[in-house]
Amino acid sequence: MEAPLSPRDSGKFIAKHSKHVTIDIQGVKKTAELLCEKIEEKEFSVVGWKSHHELNPKSMDEGSVNWVFLVDTLNFSFWSDTEKHKCLVKYKGREYSGYWSLCAAVNKALDEGIPITDASYYASITLEQLKHILRSDTDIHMPLIEERHAVLKETGTILLNKFGGSFLNCVKKCEKSAQKLLQIVVENFPCYRDTATYEGKRVCFYKRAQILVADIYGLLEGKEDAEFHDISSLTMFADYRIPQALVYLGAMKYSDELMKKLKEVFCM
Repeated sequence: MEAPLSPRDSGKFIAKHSKHVTIDIQGVKKTAELLCEKIEEKEFSVVGWKSHHELNPKSMDEGSVNWVFLVDTLNFSFWSDTEKHKCLVKYKGREYSGYWSLCAAVNKALDEGIPITDASYYASITLEQLKHILRSDTDIHMPLIEERHAVLKETGTILLNKFGGSFLNCVKKCEKSAQKLLQIVVENFPCYRDTATYEGKRVCFYKRAQILVADIYGLLEGKEDAEFHDISSLTMFADYRIPQALVYLGAMKYSDELMKKLKEVFCM
């Protein structure tokens, strides 16, 4: 099977052949100008990742690297049908939803002495153990718990068998290249391979794989093993909020047919 186009080339190919989504160049320029105004702020600097949120680890060590790998492995599908009814996790006096509910649950487990970031633990974790760790403080449970359980066991087993049980060993193998680390991740961990065939071409987003590389870069402040010389080669991550923002900012436009379908689903 042929290798997929890179995320950047996939984006170009899809944009060229898309029937219902178009790029507005003027809107792109306005969005770029808006981002340029923000880029100088500390939040967007290489050291801003750790200070961006109180749940992010602050230490630059192996344990924190494995924390990042764990949460990025489980970073999918936190969608709730309504704002009033969703999974919430309470931690240190605050309630967290979405991705941050996962981070809060992981930190709570660590505080309770559960070695959830240790591959030797989660490679053999039971479904009931994971349900306890990711328990919600509402009657809405963490979505796709069975899928998260399967991904966790598979990923932990691979990490143990191929990389000595630590994601830091993957980072050390990349020779300070973001692209090489990206390839190590997608070639060895199946759950990170978000690929598809579009108009006869294999394309990819590598959303979580790129997020993982960027998070490691932010955690380690672009230093030592994470001094990636090609960090700028990563693309924008294909989060579901991104198209919403780009349409709002005028950088992207939907066809009337697509917009109608989206509104119908939203109104349901």
